[in-house]
Amino acid sequence: MTYLIYVAMFGTAATIFLWLRDARIFFRTGFSGYRKAAYYGVLYGALATLGTMITLSMTSFELLGLGLILAALYLQGKIEREKVWKNEDTFQRFIGSVPINRMNKK
Repeated sequence: MTYLIYVAMFGTAATIFLWLRDARIFFRTGFSGYRKAAYYGVLYGALATLGTMITLSMTSFELLGLGLILAALYLQGKIEREKVWKNEDTFQRFIGSVPINRMNKK
């Protein structure tokens, strides 16, 4: 095992974390940009997982697996999202904490 396997695992974990954060923001706000990001995040998470599996199983194709993970992270960042934060600190943005914006607040 080389150190590139750890890089692949970290990249896949980052992709899945960003997908779950987008899903959390969508469920709390209902914005369409975050809905699209959450739906596509499933595909990008699967692509990153495939990249990790290629990196783990075929040592001669480690760079191909890392390329798939990098492509998943790049494509995940290209989705247009609405602005949801105004004065929140870094930790709240990191975990995706946003005010609930529902139509039927009771």
